[in-house]
Amino acid sequence: MRQILLFAALAASLALLSGCALSKAKEDKAEDMPDKAAYHKISAEEAYEMMASQEVVVVDVRTREEYDVGHIENAVLVPNESIGSEMPEALPDKEATLLIYCRSGRRSKDAAEKLLKLGYQNVYDFGGVIDWPYKLVKEG
Repeated sequence: MRQILLFAALAASLALLSGCALSKAKEDKAEDMPDKAAYHKISAEEAYEMMASQEVVVVDVRTREEYDVGHIENAVLVPNESIGSEMPEALPDKEATLLIYCRSGRRSKDAAEKLLKLGYQNVYDFGGVIDWPYKLVKEG
């Protein structure tokens, strides 16, 4: 009888420990796979590094007038007010990595959240151009 109790206790301990190990493995896998469709806030420096090291679409969500005064080179103008319930024509690829900015950061956050709701998967908000320490270009 004593051996049966000892065996049962040992089996229960092994089951408990292996369950903990499996739970930890699942947590590790979840951490390795970021939620692609989540809101990502990054710094201007991180955005600059992404622009230099990978294929990205830089999206300016300010007005045409603000864009013409100065914008990040190769930025696509998609005013925040124009983002609604349909996919913007200037952004046809929902899998593309989008780097969103505005003047101060308020509109870029709003635009990033709207783009996520439209099904875009890789949306990064790097705030406002007022915090951009790098060169801007002007139209014309």
